[in-house]
Amino acid sequence: MRVIPVLDLMNSVVVRGVAGRRDEYRPIESSIAVSADPIDVARAFREHFGLSTLYVADLDAILRGELNRDAMQSLAEEGFDLLVDAGVRNAADADMVLATGASQVIIGLETWPLLSSLELLTHRVGPEQLIFSLDLKNGALVTTFNDLLSDDPMDVAASVLEAGVRELIVLDVAAVGTGHGVPTLPLCRSILDFAPRSRVITGGGVRTAEDLAELDENGISGALVASALHDGSISTDAIRLR
Repeated sequence: MRVIPVLDLMNSVVVRGVAGRRDEYRPIESSIAVSADPIDVARAFREHFGLSTLYVADLDAILRGELNRDAMQSLAEEGFDLLVDAGVRNAADADMVLATGASQVIIGLETWPLLSSLELLTHRVGPEQLIFSLDLKNGALVTTFNDLLSDDPMDVAASVLEAGVRELIVLDVAAVGTGHGVPTLPLCRSILDFAPRSRVITGGGVRTAEDLAELDENGISGALVASALHDGSISTDAIRLR
């Protein structure tokens, strides 16, 4: 299982996300990074933990349509593999994200408008360059889908997989930065039971190396982590020994 550090970008700096309350996000204070600049934080993850695949949530793009293009390009030029959620709403947005050097573009339930058009996008982009993010808050869907037929997250996950998506992120923003454990694991198990060959990434609330071990034991392919890396709750040795 991959440990994937998170960069939440707002006003072009890395912020600490807590429980999805975006109006309260502030620049990250980290025990490992010298500043909240994206390059400094990314380098710290690589130097301290040996991690070079990053999940980037570009909140400027998600909220205002202002892509942090320069930051993405700089990170890609430094050799980081980027999984980028930039509020993609159409195929042109997806192309723009990939053009920055991102390895994979994330299609978020929060911003993608039509489930019925997802299959066309999957064919256009290619399933290996696309990840679908099943966005939740306190277990409920966070969505702008105009053709949603069910509010059951498992039903939506099944429809997304049937559209040709091979990799999902399952993330409950209410758990992000809380250190209360990962509430999405039961849903992830159900998704893997339904589609054993799919890849599932999750996170939000990861506290310790034991949480990572539990996710790994349940077939999760990637764990999104931020606060526990910045504050030292998960040690360098715990990451490097995985």
